[in-house]
Amino acid sequence: MNEQTEKTVLEFDDVSLTYHTEKGETLAASHLQFAVREGEFIAVIGPSGCGKTTLLSLSAGLLSPSAGEVRLYGKPVERGNAHIGYMLQKDELFPWRTVEANITLPLEIRKCNTPARRAAARALAEKYGLGGFLKHYPDQLSGGMRQRAALIRTLAADPRMLLLDEPFSALDYQTRLNVCDDVYEIIRQEHKTAMLVTHDISEAISVADRVFVLSARPARVVAAHEIGFGEMKPLERRKDARFSAWFDRLWKELNL
Repeated sequence: MNEQTEKTVLEFDDVSLTYHTEKGETLAASHLQFAVREGEFIAVIGPSGCGKTTLLSLSAGLLSPSAGEVRLYGKPVERGNAHIGYMLQKDELFPWRTVEANITLPLEIRKCNTPARRAAARALAEKYGLGGFLKHYPDQLSGGMRQRAALIRTLAADPRMLLLDEPFSALDYQTRLNVCDDVYEIIRQEHKTAMLVTHDISEAISVADRVFVLSARPARVVAAHEIGFGEMKPLERRKDARFSAWFDRLWKELNL
């Protein structure tokens, strides 16, 4: 992680979540306790169905905990918080809107669609290789370019914290590696705090400052690791001798 203040951005304070249905109650998360520091890139891994996406929904204020509190910059997080940007598994670009119209959509939703903000969004597109495609439509872009456009759309409203829900899972392996590098670089250059949930151990190691390991449902944090690669890019990390050791360790923790 960069040499930055240790300011806490996101904090889970003894958070539990119970789903209530006609058939009964399901404990989805139990006593989650962790904090994400400013400028960190966190990756969360866990067994399938353990509640990784639930963790993001709690972080974004889309779900309210049954017990405990989720805080963003020291205040209880609320749905629609302007400091949160959420990037989904699929790019979800509207096919009838141009790339430019797609990336400026958050400005319309948040009612901040000013000339200055639109210009800033276009500048992001230019900076990260989409400047020549602003008048194109999503079906004219490659999968990697669509995902880059989705990230720029997420950044357009200038959130301080990014939540990434397996954003590379819909891509083929080679494209996934390249886009992972792109996304990592953009998040670092824009000085954002990020939390990624993924089922891919290698992906987690390749991007994260710290990796949180969740248990099977009900989700709880069973381990948190400082990965120690600094600002090495994802592809460079995969070639490092330490990479396989981290993979083996996290694999064992997931399969205890």
